[in-house]
Amino acid sequence: MAMLASTTSAAPRTAAPSVLARHRLRVVPVRAGGKKKGKGGGGGDASSSSSPERVDRLLSRLGYCARGEAKRWVGAGRVTLDGEPVRRADAKVLASSPSLRIDGEAPEFIHGITAVMHKPAGCVCSHDNREGPSVYDLLPERWRSRNPGVETVGRLDKDTTGLLLLTDDGALLHRLTSPKKKVAKVYEVIVDADLPLDAPALFASGTLTLTGESKPCRPATLALDTNDKRRGSLTLVEGKYHQVKRMCNAVGCEVIALHRSSFGRMTLDGLAEGEVRVLTREELERWIGPGEDAEDEEGGDGLEER
Repeated sequence: MAMLASTTSAAPRTAAPSVLARHRLRVVPVRAGGKKKGKGGGGGDASSSSSPERVDRLLSRLGYCARGEAKRWVGAGRVTLDGEPVRRADAKVLASSPSLRIDGEAPEFIHGITAVMHKPAGCVCSHDNREGPSVYDLLPERWRSRNPGVETVGRLDKDTTGLLLLTDDGALLHRLTSPKKKVAKVYEVIVDADLPLDAPALFASGTLTLTGESKPCRPATLALDTNDKRRGSLTLVEGKYHQVKRMCNAVGCEVIALHRSSFGRMTLDGLAEGEVRVLTREELERWIGPGEDAEDEEGGDGLEER
């Protein structure tokens, strides 16, 4: 079981340094065999990089600057094509052109970004500064400035650690959070009392109805730790609000630590807390797959906060 910790250009965000200083993000390079930087990663709108687009739109889309600032970038010679400065912000270029350079480098992630983060404790999945340090504070500023922006796929609450997906691909985001899809998520849990021996059967029965809900939870798999009766591994295919905690409460236990170890067939695969790795489209299809249709659309958005 994964190690668990007990629960207890956009303008820079205000964040608590005690949390963020411990988890300075390191972007792990795309794996060998994947697509190269600047053309790699899943997500985004591939059509935008396969047809010419205005320079000001490109700079804004990829997070280099706001569209209104593009004239200054162009005027300063920061965008070049075939070694020559592009003269007009409304000039059209092909993002995938091998001779296109922005500040002397090929543009980053022109097809979009989909990445996996090992979320540390103490960070929320929110853009609201009032809620405290955020996972977005850990991202490179250019990622935070992309248009459309990079968003979390669902949420993990402040003290939950583990696998968190982020993407700027709206279609993928919908696919992964749709209640019509049953993408399995595995959570490693520690509770404050021994988990009842009949809890696995109850969770698997599909009859457990949580307080305030009108429909029972879909069948879930609870594997009890043979060495520690207060630990278990819970696999869900839906995402009701704080579902893991509420399911454990239903059998007389309070969650004191929670860690998401997998999403579909995807795992953290050695990522340290605070690290992020950009995924290739091939990895997304291999690890997540198309998902399985559920019988109805009720029961949460599939990836609610834990």
